[in-house]
Amino acid sequence: MQHGKTSLSYRLVYSLGKHPYLGFLIEPHIVHLNQNGSYSLSYKRVFSNTVDEFAPALDDLDYKLIKLLDEIEQTHIIKRFHKKAIRPVDYFTKVFDQNMYDYIRPKIEQRMLNFLQQVADKPLFLMSKDGYPAEQELQIAPTATSVLFHFRRNESETRYFPTLKYEGHRMEFMFKDAEVIVNQQAWLLLENTLYHFDEDLEGKKLTPFLNKRFISIPRNTEKKYFETFVTGLIEKHHVYAEGFEILNYKEQASPELRIIYSPEGDAQLQLFFQYGAYSFPAGGNQTVTVRYVPDAENDKHQFFRIKRATSWEEKKEASLLSLGLAKADALFSTFKPKDVGLGFNPSIIEWVNEHLSQLEEQGFHITQSHKEKRFLIGKTSISIEIAEQNDWFDVRAIVRFGPYEIPFTSLRQHIINKQQEFALPNGEIAIIPQEWFSQYEHLFQFSSKKDEIRISRLHIGLLNDVSEHTEVAMQRKLNKLGEFDQIEDIDPPIKFKGSLRPYQKAGYNWFHFLQQYRFGGLLADDMGLGKTVQTLALLQHQKETLGPQDPKTSLLIVPTSLIFNWQKEAERFVPNLRVLLHTGGNRSKDSFAFSHFDLIISTYGIARIDEDLLSSFFFNYIILDESQNIKNPRSKSFSSIKQLKSKNKLALSGTPIENSVLDIWSQMHFANPGLLGSFTYFQKEFVQAIEKKKDEEKARRLQAIIKPFVLRRTKSQVATELPPKSEQIFYCSMSEEQSEYYERVKSEYRNALLDGAFSGKASQIALLQGLTKLRQLANHPSMIDQGYEGGSGKFEAAIELMESIIEEGNKVLIFSQFVKHLQLFREHFEKQKIRYAYLDGSTADRNSAVKTFKENDDVQVFLISIKAGGVGLNLTEADYVFILDPWWNPAVEQQAIDRSHRIGQVKNVFIYKFISKDSIEEKILALQGMKKTLASSLITTEESFVKSLSKADISELFS
Repeated sequence: MQHGKTSLSYRLVYSLGKHPYLGFLIEPHIVHLNQNGSYSLSYKRVFSNTVDEFAPALDDLDYKLIKLLDEIEQTHIIKRFHKKAIRPVDYFTKVFDQNMYDYIRPKIEQRMLNFLQQVADKPLFLMSKDGYPAEQELQIAPTATSVLFHFRRNESETRYFPTLKYEGHRMEFMFKDAEVIVNQQAWLLLENTLYHFDEDLEGKKLTPFLNKRFISIPRNTEKKYFETFVTGLIEKHHVYAEGFEILNYKEQASPELRIIYSPEGDAQLQLFFQYGAYSFPAGGNQTVTVRYVPDAENDKHQFFRIKRATSWEEKKEASLLSLGLAKADALFSTFKPKDVGLGFNPSIIEWVNEHLSQLEEQGFHITQSHKEKRFLIGKTSISIEIAEQNDWFDVRAIVRFGPYEIPFTSLRQHIINKQQEFALPNGEIAIIPQEWFSQYEHLFQFSSKKDEIRISRLHIGLLNDVSEHTEVAMQRKLNKLGEFDQIEDIDPPIKFKGSLRPYQKAGYNWFHFLQQYRFGGLLADDMGLGKTVQTLALLQHQKETLGPQDPKTSLLIVPTSLIFNWQKEAERFVPNLRVLLHTGGNRSKDSFAFSHFDLIISTYGIARIDEDLLSSFFFNYIILDESQNIKNPRSKSFSSIKQLKSKNKLALSGTPIENSVLDIWSQMHFANPGLLGSFTYFQKEFVQAIEKKKDEEKARRLQAIIKPFVLRRTKSQVATELPPKSEQIFYCSMSEEQSEYYERVKSEYRNALLDGAFSGKASQIALLQGLTKLRQLANHPSMIDQGYEGGSGKFEAAIELMESIIEEGNKVLIFSQFVKHLQLFREHFEKQKIRYAYLDGSTADRNSAVKTFKENDDVQVFLISIKAGGVGLNLTEADYVFILDPWWNPAVEQQAIDRSHRIGQVKNVFIYKFISKDSIEEKILALQGMKKTLASSLITTEESFVKSLSKADISELFS
């Protein structure tokens, strides 16, 4: 018979043959055709790599099937299991054994089953004993065969045999030369037809009966046979029995959650289903379970066949998942609480206690497997009362573990040491909810007493987290701390020259609120929102309202660069205030002189030098401007300022966190000593958790503590009267010479990085030097190589844009962090006779530089070092800002922009950030966004950049 494509002289056939060692295999062969289209005796075994020459006879399925059969060809199998070259005959006679057969044969059968499921109507033949592939054509039975196992027990024996039924008729298969060609999932070859079955059936259960009518089980061995073989057979297959009973058993099931205790790890929750007296773990493929119950006295044998309600069981399991559990181990049907992104997961006991009522409503009953250690299963709760005293709050709390009431202070060591298990009087173990460790730990850490909880008024922010347990009156007071619109409105000072904008008035009221409750505070408004004017209004109000017994003189400490700015603003807004500049070589050496003034303005440097003098005077307010100057608690500045004495304290900073969460400790310690605990405690408890572990819960906790004492407003929130600003990144291509120079230096550092040269402190410095070098090259190679004669793409782009701006009569601020970069622009301006103003850290007369730019229309360009001029300047005359190089810390760039985009600006402000393409500057922009994470949720808009660089980040910078 001819199959397939009639115009070809050959055809692909699949041939079933029996290997002497590996058992039945299937092979693909090309068989050449006679002229009449019949199969000739000429054939060729083909493989995936040899069949292409016969491609016209193949379709896509053939290629797939041939590749599958490649894997069960004998040489392929030998290579997989025997690495050395060996002839097949030697392998099978000298190496191959029964153990290897038992391992390899199931893998062969997996592929044969795969083949038989796909082969459809492809030519399939039985191979002759001498290897001819087209000996006898085979067909695959289109429908499945069913099997029924029979047991007939009489007084002497039990006979056992199967019957097969195909298309409703009993199939005679015994003594018919039938063969089982696949055992794993039985396929039977009978009279040139391949039969498969309608259930999972091992071929070896049929094999004994191919040439035998039945198997006999003697009475003296039947009990053991019934316990093992017959029980398993009844579970998996249809069985008909005479002489013993098979009872179908259907019991109303109930779900059981069993707590499995493990001394080596956490307790687990395992799901079981109880069917009468029988218990089964959830899951598994076995939907029927058989229990054998012999009755020897009455010579009776009973098999209870329990059919499980699988769909009902699945619904019960799904209900657990919907309550917040996740699979821990599917094999053992264990569950764990689902990860919900809190940074921790509750223990399984904690979860059960929290969901106990819901579980009971759904019919689950809870059991425990371990008798020696019993966990309390019951509701856990805490009730808290807060009693307000003069300078502290007493926190009284009772914990309820089921029927037991325990003073919360009994849990002190457990909470501090994060021990969840608490022994109850009856010997049961109560589980402390894990969230309590983060929620209440600080109550104990900051308590001034060990045997009770007493919280200083300074730490009122801690009570926000437990405020839902307090009395209504206390709740209102806590709300008052965080909601500024409820703070009492204070009239502006009479002799204040000017008006406070609404948000500035709110800040002024907040100052008085802090003063009323004897707290210090940190005003962290964005640059340009008027921290100076709010502070001067406060000081003027103090002058007008202080009583005869109050200290009248306040001390303001500022960076040297801001002395001039504060003096000018004081003359403008509070001319009635008597101000002394405590600076210079002729400054007073007698603190009594301070009493003749309302405000002493000095610098951080003078505060260090005059520590003894200043600490001998008791001030009304001590105010720190740009308070991040004391961020290092080990610095002399911090040490000196901590010696100063005053009734009130304020800190002012647009960027209180510059490099690390650690920066906030010293500023808060100045304003409210003890608020954040000791420096060591703060490092361990907050800095490491927030910066290294990215612990959002600790960040939220820190925010809760400091929130009442920090006021932060951004321009986008409050300064709606400002004209819009547009920021644009101006990408510049490096010149050819510049790009070559850059790539050469980058390769040097990258090779050093790959060689492991960057490790340890000294190498970290070298690494940062390399980063700086690449940033300078991205600006202009002349910055590091005076002999460089090539160009710079960025320099030329910035000059071209600037010239078009000044031609239109506009003014522009040009910021760079590199003085050498500014020098290149100065040289160009002087050559081109372009007038400009200039300011860097070495500029002696800042006032003159600012005045030149502000008052002269023909001075349209102001070159400014970003570090020297990023704060304390009001340059609203400019409506264009150039940021020539990106700084690691985006807040520093923002400060520079705020020199122009601040109150008083009436024109649109355009900001251009110049970035050299294919350089480290592009990577800095990307990393800026990645590194603005947890600290921004505290009080500021930026976080440490350099300190948070990982090895991967550094590698990316040099890639």
